[in-house]
Amino acid sequence: MASPLRRCGNHDNDSSDLVVLKISLLGDGQISKTSFLCNSMVSTSQEMESDSHSSNNRDQVRCNNNIPAACNCKDSVAMLFMFDLTSRCTLNSVIPWFQQAKKWNQIAIPVITGTKFDDFVQLPIDLQWTITSQTRAYAKALNAIVFFSSATYNVNVNKIFKFITAKLFNLPWNLERNLNVGEPIIDL
Repeated sequence: MASPLRRCGNHDNDSSDLVVLKISLLGDGQISKTSFLCNSMVSTSQEMESDSHSSNNRDQVRCNNNIPAACNCKDSVAMLFMFDLTSRCTLNSVIPWFQQAKKWNQIAIPVITGTKFDDFVQLPIDLQWTITSQTRAYAKALNAIVFFSSATYNVNVNKIFKFITAKLFNLPWNLERNLNVGEPIIDL
């Protein structure tokens, strides 16, 4: 999948000001990948409309559900290994997704992304602690970043894309780590 694209200035017919970044969203079905992507694009469009330097915006998404996920991530600059925070089996699937994707792409930024944080905070605190600990252990083993997110309430969705962009282009952007159980985790 490609990240949202943006045109700046008054260069309606000039594509030289566009940068295309392919970011793959990998994970089991029914974990909110589509909602996550749609939310990020709506938020990006709203931000661009309020940006006085932006006169035109264009979003592009390519979805190929019929080809193996590993092939789809071949040219990605980042890979989001997504799971439903309320479903431990989808968390356990992160490892096989990672192993499959890494066969095709060794250089993409790996990000473990827990979805449905709004439902996760309704779970008992001891279960939240267990899932958080397991997620952080996986991230350490895979040398990945962790974000807990919610597409419904736009929790950390834009931060993930800003983090990836800042890291790729060595841009200064301070992102505070948050390891407090019961809050949206950010573990860099």
